[in-house]
Amino acid sequence: MKKIFVLLCLIPGCVYAQPQSQVPAVSAGRVERWNGFQSRFVSPRNIDVWLPPAYDGRSRCQVIYMHDGQMLFDPSTTWNKKAWGMADAVALLIRDGKMPATIVVGIWSNGQQRHSEFFPEKALQFMSDPLRTQFVTRALNGKPQADNYLRFLVQEVKPEIDRKYATRPEREHTIIMGSSMGGIISLYAICEYPEVFGAAGCLSTHWLGSFEKNATIPLATFDYLKERIPDPKSHRIYFDHGTETLDSLYSESQAFADVLFREKGYTDESYMSRVFPGAAHTEDAWSQRVAIPLVFLSGR
Repeated sequence: MKKIFVLLCLIPGCVYAQPQSQVPAVSAGRVERWNGFQSRFVSPRNIDVWLPPAYDGRSRCQVIYMHDGQMLFDPSTTWNKKAWGMADAVALLIRDGKMPATIVVGIWSNGQQRHSEFFPEKALQFMSDPLRTQFVTRALNGKPQADNYLRFLVQEVKPEIDRKYATRPEREHTIIMGSSMGGIISLYAICEYPEVFGAAGCLSTHWLGSFEKNATIPLATFDYLKERIPDPKSHRIYFDHGTETLDSLYSESQAFADVLFREKGYTDESYMSRVFPGAAHTEDAWSQRVAIPLVFLSGR
């Protein structure tokens, strides 16, 4: 197991820590930067709020909360010069009537703490020692923080977003979304707070906790999920993965997850799981297919 823990620090996203940058430039709508948003639960961080072109402060919008917010809008400001292109994608779907008016909230990740904030904390109880202790020490910097990260989103960020902007604050208008470890924390969020989030988008979900296939970490997550999957009558879940680079390791875990969700009553109306042959674990790949989960999770 030592190799698993050594490789954890190399997972894409550990390099997401980056210096303060200019506000992202977008060709549709506008971005408002919240610099160094303070929290009782996690370290301060930037939040980028994208407002759609027709936003006037009166007409209410659904809200998508997205992790790794520094990677969403402007490739000129990111560490790898790639981005999701969320402004153009959402603006086009709104224009074409495929999505309602939508605000995108991009919460920056803390590269050093990203894994500890994004790994489903309550899944740890399903890992036996000494593996659990090793995992927490080496992969989570000695301190799992996902529950505090979700408190930060639910108790601090969302209330402030709903206070400042014209939002539809209800569960059915609140989506959470991310990729890789951002996918797994999105799943954890809808399971822990099913009364807050009505839909979760999990792209290239990083089930494994390492670069190598293993059973222990995914099984711990599945054991947690068996009791916590939210009601399919009131929630929507989207999963996907590619077949290249890190995504090539996800097929077995995702296939198991698909069976689990179907057994819990999810149907084609509430559940979508897609495979994209040839797609890699990159922002370019996610940007090329992001319209699919956006439309599905919006209920259109």
